[in-house]
Amino acid sequence: MKRSLLIVVVLILSVSLYLTVGAERAGAQGPAGVGASTAAQGNSSSHSSHSFNPIKWIKKDKGSKNSPDSSGGRSDVEKRLTPKLRAQGILPAKSNATDACAPFTALNECLVALHASHNLGLEFNCLRANMTGVHSNVDLSSCKGSIGDKAQSLNKAIHEMNPNVDAKGATKNAEQQAKDDLRDLGA
Repeated sequence: MKRSLLIVVVLILSVSLYLTVGAERAGAQGPAGVGASTAAQGNSSSHSSHSFNPIKWIKKDKGSKNSPDSSGGRSDVEKRLTPKLRAQGILPAKSNATDACAPFTALNECLVALHASHNLGLEFNCLRANMTGVHSNVDLSSCKGSIGDKAQSLNKAIHEMNPNVDAKGATKNAEQQAKDDLRDLGA
């Protein structure tokens, strides 16, 4: 009898503890269902502009002034890159990084493509057209392989233009060179 009474008491205490902890967790999550966001804002006494959504943090950081891809920062970095890339023989004397990188959304992708085309002896305009899917008013008739309308990865673009090359190794090498260029400029 004592044993069964002890089991019942322990069971009741366990269930009440479980329900208490579960209720605290549910309360911490806030209201659920349709209109939950407005209900949560209405119950909150401090209206903070900080978002707990990490995706919004990334978007804010990408457009920051320190990013080489922000509109002001990217053009400054491109201007500083032009003489460096010309000295290395990656950019021809008459061109600049701003025009060469215009179709790319990210500056580092453009630098990787420039280094890969220089290292492998591939035509940069063809590689750029394959990587971005953008066909500018440049003559692409001399390109090896087909030039598609969809953007490709650098690996695929290199393999399309020259199947005999180690595309993965060439991509890694070009990525490291691009990273070094940006680091040297402090970007």
